[in-house]
Amino acid sequence: MTVVSSTHAMALAQLGHALSDGTRTRILLALRESPARPSDLAEQLGVSRQSMSNQLACLRGCGLVETTPQGRSTWYRLADPRIGSALGDLLDLVVQVDPNCCSPEGCTCR
Repeated sequence: MTVVSSTHAMALAQLGHALSDGTRTRILLALRESPARPSDLAEQLGVSRQSMSNQLACLRGCGLVETTPQGRSTWYRLADPRIGSALGDLLDLVVQVDPNCCSPEGCTCR
């Protein structure tokens, strides 16, 4: 068994903080699909650009996303591809915890 230090626990708590906000979670799930610009994410998720900026700053501060400048645009992507895999595992777990939430016919989780 791996020894878990307080640093490990704090890093996991940061992930929990990031996922504790629905908009931040939706951003991470969107970035799992492909990198995106903040304006595109704001439109896709139906939030203001200011709110998107604040949420991306939080995710960047947590080390979960990183940026790539391209001309006058800035693209955001997951800082590590394993974040996308971990989110997929968490989604699978949610279905296991509440199997009535999602089925092959669709998802009723709200």
